Amino acid sequence: MIPARFATYLVSFFMALFMSGIMSLVITVFNIGITSDLFVKWLNAWGFAFAVALPTIFVIAPLVRKLVTLLIAKEHALLKTLKLQ
Repeated sequence: MIPARFATYLVSFFMALFMSGIMSLVITVFNIGITSDLFVKWLNAWGFAFAVALPTIFVIAPLVRKLVTLLIAKEHALLKTLKLQ
């Protein structure tokens, strides 16, 4: 088994893998339609998309976590002010 300290990297890897695969398939079908060479064109697009997606997730994920933390903290403070919590 993989140690738990690698969980963030695994989540990032699989998120990049699945999202780039789904998005590249949708965009490939949108651009060329269902053709006999769709699978090959999709795999080429997926490889390129994944190569962009994985490093992007590693860079963007910490920023997104900070943004979510700020939003959650503000919501929590608002609820506390309104005594809804």
